[in-house]
Amino acid sequence: MGKGDRHKLQRKMSSYAFFVETCQEEHKKKHPDSPVNFAEFSKKCSRCKTMSAKEKWKFEDVAKSDKNHYDREMKNYVPPKEDVNAPKRLPSAFLFCSEHRPKIKSECPGLSIEDTAKKIRRKSERSAKDKQPYEHKATKLKEKYEKDIAAYHAKQERKV
Repeated sequence: MGKGDRHKLQRKMSSYAFFVETCQEEHKKKHPDSPVNFAEFSKKCSRCKTMSAKEKWKFEDVAKSDKNHYDREMKNYVPPKEDVNAPKRLPSAFLFCSEHRPKIKSECPGLSIEDTAKKIRRKSERSAKDKQPYEHKATKLKEKYEKDIAAYHAKQERKV
């Protein structure tokens, strides 16, 4: 399933996701003009842990129904063919990380993903001067991609 596929189904949702969605709707009804404070909202949603099986049943039933629907639809889903001529997407914005991760992994091979990320973060907290080459590289890559994608779309329009 390719990125950007407009016809792709949304993922099936868990019973907890349906519960959170319900909490969100309730909050919007009670406070239509106020933004959601994530910390407070999370506390409200944590009541799911203390709900009785009878209360949870309705969310589990909806999730089961959603799963069945998703499974039926996915049987007929055919992902679009990927256009091999399309320009490659930009690399991650984390050019610094992609350059330093292999160095850190070779220095400390048993390091967990989390600890590797912490080391990279510490290295990235350097001066603006140290970040400048990565920002420059990212800008150049973005400019090139925008030119390539514009040319690609123009070529596609001429075909039609």
